[in-house]
Amino acid sequence: MRKNSFIKLLVTVLAIIGLFIAFVSPLAYSIRQGLDLQGGTHVVLEAEDTPEATVNEDAMQRVVKIMEKRVNELGLTEPIIQRQGSRRIIVELPGIKDPDKAIQVIGKTAMLEFKDEAGNTVLTGTDLKDAKEQTDQQNQNLVALEFSDEGGRKFADLTTKNVGKRIAILLDGEVLTAPNVKEPITGGKAVITGSRTLEEAHNLAILLRSGSLPVKVNIIETRTVGPTLGQDSKDKSEFAFMIGIGAVVLFMLLFYRLSGFIADISLMAYVLMLLFLLKVLDATLTLPGVAGIILSIGMAVDANVLIFEHFKEEYRNGKSLRLSMDAGFKRAFTTIFDSNITTIIAAVVLFFFGTGSIRGFAVTLGLGVVLSMFTAITLTQFMLKLLIGANVLKNPFAYGAKANVQEGTVTKHA
Repeated sequence: MRKNSFIKLLVTVLAIIGLFIAFVSPLAYSIRQGLDLQGGTHVVLEAEDTPEATVNEDAMQRVVKIMEKRVNELGLTEPIIQRQGSRRIIVELPGIKDPDKAIQVIGKTAMLEFKDEAGNTVLTGTDLKDAKEQTDQQNQNLVALEFSDEGGRKFADLTTKNVGKRIAILLDGEVLTAPNVKEPITGGKAVITGSRTLEEAHNLAILLRSGSLPVKVNIIETRTVGPTLGQDSKDKSEFAFMIGIGAVVLFMLLFYRLSGFIADISLMAYVLMLLFLLKVLDATLTLPGVAGIILSIGMAVDANVLIFEHFKEEYRNGKSLRLSMDAGFKRAFTTIFDSNITTIIAAVVLFFFGTGSIRGFAVTLGLGVVLSMFTAITLTQFMLKLLIGANVLKNPFAYGAKANVQEGTVTKHA
């Protein structure tokens, strides 16, 4: 029995250490990084009143939604789009290589109009159902338009009345093309030619699909966070992470010895599971997120501290090592559960009411707390029971406790 316990403990410890060494770096570097860690572009936009439209809360909400749709369709890595005050919007584009093109796409009002020769607007972007970039048989780049049912009827009527005449297709007041109508187009579809590249046609299609902005938006600030600054932030966060881990490991070894060693092994498993979950959830790691991980590591060890202190107290009351450890886990569970539930509630509130990087902090903190409970209550307990069952060391000092002294005599326990 003792031999089996020792073998199980040895296999478990070596497996966790091996997995930690093999996967911690690949997992950490495979997680997507935010603007503050990898660099990118920071843009501030401000809505402006015009004779056609005034800025209000409804208009700003629509602007944010349209911006989100446009940026997401650009395929950027976890952009951050958030309100600032009543008229401003902050857009952060991590890792973008060509900020000018992205800014041009997200900032355009994209007001699409179809006008007859008299200058009357017959159709607008609201009549569109879809827009996709394509390349025709002559290798021309174009945008294929599909109108809604109502838009198709309007377009058919427009082309029927203007056979032999030109109709103008305008975007934001600028003429994209003015084709000559040869025959009525009744299929509810059309194409816009003139794009120099397929990427240009793609960006135009994004604008048309997402619709026009309800109010005029001006770009008032553009700031590029270079890869050097991002790398500096990353280096500092990695240094802080290593210092935090090192201090925690050393503290547990000094104060709780073998029990602390088991807690440190559980901490390795905890870090691996946390990084794996962040990877699976496709989360984006920012500096506040790193702070959430470091804080959750402290909380993970805090659960073990509570357990070990209760264990020492039970041992001083005359129980054996095994019974003291069991009692320590049982007594500490309620305290651990209550404190972690309050932290989880705070993380949930931050996630639903926070924005941007605050939500990243909430995610890492919430996941960390849940995993810390799991590793403390299950993994640490499992390994400690194997350690005591192996009976390698009977001296309570090795477990962070002192020998019992009752009425002037020393009481030994198995």
